[in-house]
Amino acid sequence: MNRKSATKPPLLTENDSVILFDGVCKLCNAWSHFIIKHDKQYRFKLASVQSPEGRQLLQHFDYSLDEYETMLVIDKKTCLEKSDAFFYVMSQLGSPWRALLLFKVIPKRLRDWLYDRIALNRYQLFGKYDQCLLPTPDHNKRYLNGK
Repeated sequence: MNRKSATKPPLLTENDSVILFDGVCKLCNAWSHFIIKHDKQYRFKLASVQSPEGRQLLQHFDYSLDEYETMLVIDKKTCLEKSDAFFYVMSQLGSPWRALLLFKVIPKRLRDWLYDRIALNRYQLFGKYDQCLLPTPDHNKRYLNGK
């Protein structure tokens, strides 16, 4: 279920789109590096759910601060989750990634069920870091708290 807010999320400007990801998950970190590499237009900022900024955004949209079951994408006053979040990101990255939108023909219930199978088992499948990785200095501007 995607969530809407009546008010502008904290820390974001009118044009910010933010991807929230689990900073200790190896798969999620690979996803953030994929975004850094392929988001040539700098459409997205990143924030780990464990960061103060990520926690503030989770709280704003009434998500748990203890359990992270999905990647979230915040665009304006809407927070997308699961397969909707993934497809939104792909739609913004352009070619060749936009071609993945063909999979939106799969019913949302099934797409989200498949998403959940990976998300809920991500630590067992891909591993986990002991702590959040810090962005490298050249990546700082990609993160919500970056300058």
